[in-house]
Amino acid sequence: MTTELTLENLQARLRANPALVLLEALPEKYYRDWHLPGARHLPHDEVRAGAGRVVPDKSAPIVVYCASDTCRNSHIAASELVRLGYTDVAVFTGGKKAWSEAGLPVEREATQPA
Repeated sequence: MTTELTLENLQARLRANPALVLLEALPEKYYRDWHLPGARHLPHDEVRAGAGRVVPDKSAPIVVYCASDTCRNSHIAASELVRLGYTDVAVFTGGKKAWSEAGLPVEREATQPA
């Protein structure tokens, strides 16, 4: 079972480990609208194909998030990452909703996809 994090847990982990990898598991449009600062994009339905490119180190600490506590994309992505051999995977259950409701900073994509 994947560890589930609250907003407070996530903030503590980010303070303790700036190398923590944040992964947004939503479709590209939602990532481009806005995402958590420093987050990488890995849609839940592209984990198998893209994980090695987005997070080459299978021992990296990873936190996956999606839209809100009712969105399951992050859980799907996290489960697939674990199946692929990633060893330190957690889910931020509050997702973008909890982050924005707390008034925390976000990043926006202004140009074409990479």
